[in-house]
Amino acid sequence: MNVNLQKKSLYKNQLLLKSLEFAADKSGTFFAGTSLALSTLRPLSILATPKTDRENKKLACAKSIASAGINYTIIYGLTNILAKGLKGIETNPSAYLKESTIKNLKVSGKPLSASPKFQFLSQFFKLGLGVAMAIPKSGLTAALIPFIADKISGNKKTAQIKNTNVTTTKPTFKGNAQLNPLSRKLGNIMDKKSMQNMAEKFENTNYAMHIPVVGDILGTGAFIHQTNKSKKIPKDRKRVLNYNAGISTGLSIATSYVVDKLLDKPTEKFIKKFSEVNKDSPKLATYIEGIKIVKPALIMGGIYYLAIPFISTFWAERIKPDKSQSKNQLNN
Repeated sequence: MNVNLQKKSLYKNQLLLKSLEFAADKSGTFFAGTSLALSTLRPLSILATPKTDRENKKLACAKSIASAGINYTIIYGLTNILAKGLKGIETNPSAYLKESTIKNLKVSGKPLSASPKFQFLSQFFKLGLGVAMAIPKSGLTAALIPFIADKISGNKKTAQIKNTNVTTTKPTFKGNAQLNPLSRKLGNIMDKKSMQNMAEKFENTNYAMHIPVVGDILGTGAFIHQTNKSKKIPKDRKRVLNYNAGISTGLSIATSYVVDKLLDKPTEKFIKKFSEVNKDSPKLATYIEGIKIVKPALIMGGIYYLAIPFISTFWAERIKPDKSQSKNQLNN
């Protein structure tokens, strides 16, 4: 009896419920925040890699710190604005959506927030921010690597990064002024038949995993491109840094899908029990949506920031470039 009470208290734990609600409402920020938290441990994994050049380790650490920090800074502000716009549609659908759209998206007898189609469209916008910002984020990451690497080394010379035009000042947004117009714009997009067809096609897919993966692939490609163009990263270090990024992303994506699949049944059991305990909660649909966001965020973040760095840092130095790659690198 005591065990059952403990389990019920776990499912009703306020911290858990608040976290799930936050993950559902601000999934982009949750992904970025998870990455930022786990990124603090990634340098330890990189530095623990055996038989690897110290300078290559330093650049890999700098890349990890820059990427996670920039990602959270950018996504945090944008997600807050977007979440307010989507919340307006969720709480007052008739003000922003056509009647035909509501009929097409809504599940009979349930609020719009409980509709799998609406949840897909909502997360398509929220998680899609990461995809949209992948390329500019990668450019900033490549620009910050020399600066952070110098800080790691304790180098006080900052002249070489004096003109990078990078600022750490948090952007300010007037969310309330943009709330109604943004809700209308998002509603107009949802009213499009193509968006509703897409929601119908992908509502039951693992989109919480697929969308961030697209962002990771785009971001890695853009990072490699920007690294090759950089004049501040030593030429003899670019190849290893690029291999490290490519191996990390490739292995992380493949491993994440495997682990995600293995955890499908345990997650289904958790959701079933969670739903039984919280069946009277008006936010049940939001909590379940949050569980579907938390799962891939923790899997992808844990693998990318903790498990893979050790492997990618080790092998990046041991992949020999072919002749054409060597010539291209000399030209950069």
